[in-house]
Amino acid sequence: MKRIHHWIDGRPVPGDGARSGAVFNPATGEQTGVVDFASADEVDAAVSSALQAYDSWRETPISRRSEILFRFRDLLDRHRADLARLLTAEHGKVHADALGEVSRGLENVEFSCGVGNLLKGGYSEQVSSGIDVYSIRQPLGVVAGITPFNFPAMVPMWMYPNAIACGNTFVLKPSEKDPSAPLFCMELLAEAGLPPGVVNLIQGDRVAVDRLLSHPDIAALSFVGSTPIARRIYEAGTGNGKRVQALGGAKNHMVVLPDAPVDLAADAAVSAAYGSAGERCMAISAVVAVGSAGDELVPAIAARLDKVQVGPGDDPDSEMGPLITCEHRDRVAGYVEGAAAAGATVVRDGRNDEVCDSRGFFLGPCLLDDVDAEMDCYRDEIFGPVLCVLRVDAYDEAVRLIGENPWGNGAAIFTRDGGAARRFQLEAAAGMVGVNVPIPVPVAYYSFGGWKGSLFGDLHMYGPEGVDFYTRTKVVTARWPDPSTSTVDLGFPKNR
Repeated sequence: MKRIHHWIDGRPVPGDGARSGAVFNPATGEQTGVVDFASADEVDAAVSSALQAYDSWRETPISRRSEILFRFRDLLDRHRADLARLLTAEHGKVHADALGEVSRGLENVEFSCGVGNLLKGGYSEQVSSGIDVYSIRQPLGVVAGITPFNFPAMVPMWMYPNAIACGNTFVLKPSEKDPSAPLFCMELLAEAGLPPGVVNLIQGDRVAVDRLLSHPDIAALSFVGSTPIARRIYEAGTGNGKRVQALGGAKNHMVVLPDAPVDLAADAAVSAAYGSAGERCMAISAVVAVGSAGDELVPAIAARLDKVQVGPGDDPDSEMGPLITCEHRDRVAGYVEGAAAAGATVVRDGRNDEVCDSRGFFLGPCLLDDVDAEMDCYRDEIFGPVLCVLRVDAYDEAVRLIGENPWGNGAAIFTRDGGAARRFQLEAAAGMVGVNVPIPVPVAYYSFGGWKGSLFGDLHMYGPEGVDFYTRTKVVTARWPDPSTSTVDLGFPKNR
């Protein structure tokens, strides 16, 4: 059985053996590996390695940092299939979806290769007699990232490429449920020529997280996960004097107006709700059908679901794989039962699919109609292949639903009406909005993040705001005078 270690000071480091966790293949239900869980001392060793590497890495020219990141990008490109296979084996994604994750992560690495343009400061000449003022961006020091199970390769790439491009060193704590993909990326970084200690990886659980939050040498921390944990991470990290960005959960709405093309909207709803078995923070989990839109839309969605091939990710015919654990599968299935008891209409019950009789953690696509805002299936983040349909009489009710929801990650509208779409982008209370695009995840040169309970902190992740997060600005006021003109002046400095 595979043993999965830490990565400290440029090499794999076995754990002390005191604690470990099981890694499963979700498609078979079989344990395939054992991952070491770091103690506080092992976290300290990773932070110490990053701290020792910081001074020399900070002084490394930007062009040299970019050169290493370019090589890393090339290695990732060449090893796409290898990385995708690791994602399939431990997360359960179908191969095409896993390749998509690698591709989107690669975009962020490509962005970091050119980050030198964003590290430029400003310069103002002769702001006063003989005085110039200019600003410079400097790294923070040792920074850390804590990432979730649903995108074990991509989400870390939202963090460490920008962080090290800006001159920081990094400590990554990935999910213990599917730890092999991020560890493989550490090997590729080393092959690209990254000096030891610039990026370290510790496997583990809450013990490792708590130590990162309290460690005095961690200057900043990024987190992606559920809202309750994001809130705790943010409060604990900022309470210890750290800069923190913590992305929480979501309940993403897709508003469908009566004029929307039914086939387009149905295709989009199925793709956005059931891709990655619904284990996406940007998955559409609530379709809001306005007026008569639901009468045709719900049957169209249901017809498509009967054709979705659910099975192991390594089967080329599979379109949707299993959920990450047996416990999570059972929790998601419980929402279907609860919704029926609360009065929702179960249009399609994926619990009855034949694949659910296997040993894997499967649940077929589930579709719930006639859902209202008081039902648990709408109030909670399910994070599985369950799509709720809410019916409202007017556009204003749909926008109100989005505004009253405690999360504000993403929202989309489907319509032929440009005026309605423009109004929606102005009024929807979400950080990312799609117009006839169901999953509006920004490209790498914009930034990712929601509003309300979907984000704790001031800055969104990756892109330009990621560079802002991993740097701090220093303003220099300089004068090179003739010493013979120097005088004593006790007045408050002013422009002359």
